[in-house]
Amino acid sequence: MSDPYDEPAGRPECSRAGCRAPARWRIDWRNPRIHTADRVKSWVACDEHADYLRDYLAARDFPVAVHPLSAGMERAAN
Repeated sequence: MSDPYDEPAGRPECSRAGCRAPARWRIDWRNPRIHTADRVKSWVACDEHADYLRDYLAARDFPVAVHPLSAGMERAAN
C-alpha cells in the first residue's frame, strides 16, 4: 500500500492497491503478533473500499477500527 500522506497536493488517496479515489475513512489497525498495544498503523480508504480493507484486516484477527477522516487530518496531510 502506498503512503496516503505522501500525495503532492489535496486530499489523501485510498490505500487500496490501484485506487486513486479521495480517502474519506481512516482505518486504524495493528498486528498483535508483532506490534505492542500502543503501536497502531493507519490506512485511509474511499467509500468503496473502506469495508474491503476493514474485512481484510479483521479476517487476519487484527484489531481494527474505522473512523471518518477528519478535516484536521486532511489539512495535516498537505
